[in-house]
Amino acid sequence: MASPTAEVAPAAEGSKGSVEPGRAYRPPLGPVRRGIRELGLALITIGVIILLFVGYQLWGTGFAERHSQATLKRGFEAAVVASSGDNPTVGTAGTGNQSSQSPALSGAIDHMVIPRIKLDKYVVQGVAEQDLQQGPGHYPQTPLPGQDGNAAIAGHRTTYGAPFFDLNELSVGDPIYLTDTAGMTFTYKVSEPPKVVSPSDTAVLDNTPFPELTLTTCNPRFSATSRLVVVARLTGRPPLPVTHPANVAPVAAAVDNLGSGNRAAWPPAIAYGALVALLWVGVRILINRKRRWARLAAYVAGIGVCLVPLWFCFENVVRLLPQNI
Repeated sequence: MASPTAEVAPAAEGSKGSVEPGRAYRPPLGPVRRGIRELGLALITIGVIILLFVGYQLWGTGFAERHSQATLKRGFEAAVVASSGDNPTVGTAGTGNQSSQSPALSGAIDHMVIPRIKLDKYVVQGVAEQDLQQGPGHYPQTPLPGQDGNAAIAGHRTTYGAPFFDLNELSVGDPIYLTDTAGMTFTYKVSEPPKVVSPSDTAVLDNTPFPELTLTTCNPRFSATSRLVVVARLTGRPPLPVTHPANVAPVAAAVDNLGSGNRAAWPPAIAYGALVALLWVGVRILINRKRRWARLAAYVAGIGVCLVPLWFCFENVVRLLPQNI
């Protein structure tokens, strides 16, 4: 008969019931519970990616825009200095024939200041996504600011620095200042309350028999269901003669994407998204094979690797959105 105090023999090493010293025994998860756990983690991951994308739109894109604006400012100021040296009458209240702004229009073409909404940006030529990522963009084949006719400029409202975020706050009589590379400053004053039109309404870009400025952006904020438009009239000086920029697309091509994104961004967006998914699956497999103390390091390293293609995926997803959202 065995003694009541006899010790129970420990389970053989490697047996199913063995437990590491100091660690409570946990039964292995069945396939159903493991599937539910992985589904939950996948949903959490998707939620985090959505939050990261929102953060990229609101703040990440702003970093790139600030860098572009700083570069545009340096080039613009150099052009103004060069123009002033060539023509000492530039910047005076002349007749308007003194502007030496180049028709080729590389870099910033104008410096826009709107005191009411504290806007101070450099305007580029073009309204393609790569143009609006740098700052407000002038619609090709509309007259340049300061010239006779309807000069039209588009700008982002919630991304890439959001230059037109508060465009709706402008009122009749508010001044808008535009300085060209010849150093000439043109003053426009808002001539009617901001209005909302359809994203496909290109009539707002039609030419006018008088010097006018049209600013367009998406409406409401964080959406593109309509288009916010502000119209202003030139005051204080005669308009310049109209000279169209060289080598630019016709008006129809320039406004085709007024209410839509760039469909060419679908393939790279899907490719980078698939790469992120594959990398994350690899990270999960690696983590499951690591001991508990090494999992945190694997998570950190894996997330860092996944963020690189995720950034490029975000860049292309933004291109799918309406041009100046």
